[in-house]
Amino acid sequence: MSSVPGFQVPGTAPRQEVQRMTTSNIASHLPKMAMAQPHKRAVVVPAGRDQDGRAQWSQYTFAELDDASDRYAAGLESIGIGRGVRTVLMVKPSLEFFALVFALFKVGAVVVLIDPGIGSKKLKQCLKEVEPEAFIGIPLAHVMRLVFGSALESVKINVTVGKRWLWGGKRLRDLKLPEGTEYEMAAPDPGQVAAILFTSGSTGIPKGAVYTHGMFTAQVAALKRMYRFEQDEIDLATFPLFALFDPALGMTSVIPDMDARKPGEADPEKITEAILTHGCTNMFASPALLRNLGRWGQETGTKLPPLRRVLSSGAPARRDTLEQISQMLTGNAEIFTPYGATEVLPVASIGSYEVLGETADRTARGEGICVGRPVDGVTVRIIEITDEPIEKWSRSLEVPRGEIGEITVKARQATHEYVARPEQTALAKIADGDAVVHRMGDVGYLDKTGRLWMCGRKSHRVRTRHKDLFTVPIERVFDEHPAVRQSALIGVGAPGEARPVLLIERDPGWGQLSDDELMSQLVALRAGNEVASTVTDLVFFPGSFPVDIRHNAKIVREDLTAWANSKLG
Repeated sequence: MSSVPGFQVPGTAPRQEVQRMTTSNIASHLPKMAMAQPHKRAVVVPAGRDQDGRAQWSQYTFAELDDASDRYAAGLESIGIGRGVRTVLMVKPSLEFFALVFALFKVGAVVVLIDPGIGSKKLKQCLKEVEPEAFIGIPLAHVMRLVFGSALESVKINVTVGKRWLWGGKRLRDLKLPEGTEYEMAAPDPGQVAAILFTSGSTGIPKGAVYTHGMFTAQVAALKRMYRFEQDEIDLATFPLFALFDPALGMTSVIPDMDARKPGEADPEKITEAILTHGCTNMFASPALLRNLGRWGQETGTKLPPLRRVLSSGAPARRDTLEQISQMLTGNAEIFTPYGATEVLPVASIGSYEVLGETADRTARGEGICVGRPVDGVTVRIIEITDEPIEKWSRSLEVPRGEIGEITVKARQATHEYVARPEQTALAKIADGDAVVHRMGDVGYLDKTGRLWMCGRKSHRVRTRHKDLFTVPIERVFDEHPAVRQSALIGVGAPGEARPVLLIERDPGWGQLSDDELMSQLVALRAGNEVASTVTDLVFFPGSFPVDIRHNAKIVREDLTAWANSKLG
């Protein structure tokens, strides 16, 4: 008889399948899929290349992933990682990563996921705020943990995925119990904390959004309703965090041969190889990855017939990117751009048919970017712009339809707080009876048909002497020029007295014009558009804009503002 609580050795009493199927634990989707389609591939990951350069792959079926996560869950619980234990997970996308995430959910631990590429100073602060009790990582992550010293003094349990050196603790391979080990997963309340997921940090130090099991469940339900995923679906998951939804949605998750930290540098040939090899029906990718893939597809004439849909998220995709990717798709396949944030996803969605057929022309005129209609169960309201906290919801906060204000969202999948950031929580959350309204930090408006239009970040608005200027409407006028890779509106000078300056990043792949010729055309474009004419100066930026490390698509405007003020102030 087993001496470790929570699991059973083969030959003892069978686990209670009813409990496993009805628990609110987000991991409960996995055994359901393992019973419904045990032999379907759940996770496929790169495993190197053969001598001829052909890609090799490793995989878990749903039954194998369920079994592996059970075996890890039993081992983790035996060393004290159980319900409510905050556990940092720093493991590269791999079979072990997926098995460990579901194992941690099964034991009821709080999974802490954060991008290590945010920089050591920010990473150290975020980890210190979480006060984790356990740390699971590859050897390099443990080296970092030791360097951080007192910032992680709360950690009492260490597990190494790979070779363990001098830091002690357990090795993952020693915690995986024998095949057939059955584990009775925790049955948390929907309100129990399941994870702490950090934002990308594109507007400052990343914040840890606190997720409950109920919020994850609401997200899965919303995604199913929105995109009607079917049981035979195979997802090319270029963003590992989103890939965690795949097993819950019943989809195979294929991790392509790429560095997940640098989607903008992903090799289009390898992305295409994964899609065609595995027959991927769905693809989730950042606009940076899709931009390169679309250009390559245009040059080579490549088609991607298995794909039924492409989901682009992280930042708005340009019109030319949507056009190029659309040309690679066949049949009724479409590109969708779900709108949301780490704190609440999904909020709204729109398809490329509607964008290219109607809204892109309005975007080019300076009306902002249409992100679609709110999804079922989500209430979007626009409130007057303020940088101050709002304690309680009131209808008096709302602005008239069509007027630009701050976007707010009320939904079951909206997080209620940031870990250890009470001031940030107060600025982002509004009490609405028993519910919480999340302030997106984006500005926008609702049109007469109920569609949501996004006009940029609230913190990025340029406050001139006459009025506030919003980034997206102005930038997208200039971004229509093929020689402009992207542009960024920033303010030079103090808020309220700022001079609106548009920085231009030239597209290195479009060199038909000299700087003087391009500038002349952009000046003419400014003169011919009422929204764009509010820009005082047009300035070429040397090199590429700094972008976020998660999607490689969000411009780090704080760095650009510092540069512009030093050069132009």
